[in-house]
Amino acid sequence: MAVRILIIEDNQDNLQLVQFLLERLGYEVLGAYDGVSGMELARQEQPDLILLDMGIPEMDGWELAGKMKTDYELRDIPLVALTAHTLPGDKRRALQSGCDGYITKPINVAGFGEEIARFLKK
Repeated sequence: MAVRILIIEDNQDNLQLVQFLLERLGYEVLGAYDGVSGMELARQEQPDLILLDMGIPEMDGWELAGKMKTDYELRDIPLVALTAHTLPGDKRRALQSGCDGYITKPINVAGFGEEIARFLKK
């Protein structure tokens, strides 16, 4: 069975780029454009990894990360911030919210696959 990755990203271009890269690496990709639908899709599909933009509508990534890590069904799924929030303290805030890792945008296309594989092994 293919490894499934959920991307929660409100920018369609960003979502399509990440989806393209992941599918080229052989992953099955699911997508949601806001925090509420992302939470619902995560519960329904139980992906192997969740990539979370922190600046999404409805429920931002920080709130969503906290909810996912206290949800019995979702708390063990690796959750990685995939964000353009790169100010000092943003990484710490994302990790404190419940994210297991942090990838900045724009993504490093050459090393992206290795980063994803590393999070899946944890």
